[in-house]
Amino acid sequence: MEDVSISGTPSSPQCPQSASFSSTVTTDTSLSRSTEGSSSQEEMEKSDGGSTSQEEMEQSSTLQSLPDLENLHIDLLDEKVELLISFLLEKYQTREQVTKADMIGNVVKEYKDDFLEILRSASERMELVFGLDVKEVDPISHSYTLANKLDLTYNGMLSEQQGMPKTGLLIIVLGVIFMKGNCATEDEVWKVLNMMDIYSGRKHFIFGEPRRLITSDLVKEKYLEYHLVPTSDPPRYEFLWGPRAHAEVSKMKLLEFLAKIHGTNPKSFPSQYEEALRDEEEQARARSEATAGTSAMASASSGFSHP
Repeated sequence: MEDVSISGTPSSPQCPQSASFSSTVTTDTSLSRSTEGSSSQEEMEKSDGGSTSQEEMEQSSTLQSLPDLENLHIDLLDEKVELLISFLLEKYQTREQVTKADMIGNVVKEYKDDFLEILRSASERMELVFGLDVKEVDPISHSYTLANKLDLTYNGMLSEQQGMPKTGLLIIVLGVIFMKGNCATEDEVWKVLNMMDIYSGRKHFIFGEPRRLITSDLVKEKYLEYHLVPTSDPPRYEFLWGPRAHAEVSKMKLLEFLAKIHGTNPKSFPSQYEEALRDEEEQARARSEATAGTSAMASASSGFSHP
């Protein structure tokens, strides 16, 4: 069994180092340019008696302001992405389709030229955080709908509660269990969730109280099983897939999702990939047998009806 950890964010340990290096390079370049500018100004002052043309100063000021304008544009687009996510979640809760015109008219507005970029970013976050896919269902009217990632019958919201979809957390926990050999200790699950800033006993703004969700609510929904490990001392608990997860979840689709988080492909996890292939074959065989059984029953009924 491979010791493979998964994280709910597609980041890697190298990212902070890369960002730091990039920041250092940018700072060094800025300092270099500033030094060059001072040197040039001194030469100009020596050559023309200390006077600098107004035109050159204005040009320098304009060039320095360009990065600020670019950053402002990026910040405004990020704000539109967050607003679009909220808008799409409202439509998901009311089971409404949404059109491109709806999104532009209600959210994107003056940034309609950036619509595709805003929709792409919002779709990626919806997938990773909420386990929801944004799918175009009508390319003519540009109508979209939201569907949970693994085609689960669970819509991500508990029947007696309103709020954010919980499907994303369910998918991550199922993924941890699968990657740990179909049985994960409670410590292993919380280690991954802690990396996502999700902690036992601390209310999460999306998932609510996560311990109750994964040890009680999702157990009642039959997606998870939560057991005391026999003869464990001190007592330890473990998670397994529940019967509803076994019936509904494609291990290949789950592995593809986890591989996407890691920025790789399913074959990078060979033992899990082989298991997912076997799961696909078993599901195909079960569907074939069910179809054959239905056809046989139909033929038998037809025979009784027409002696």
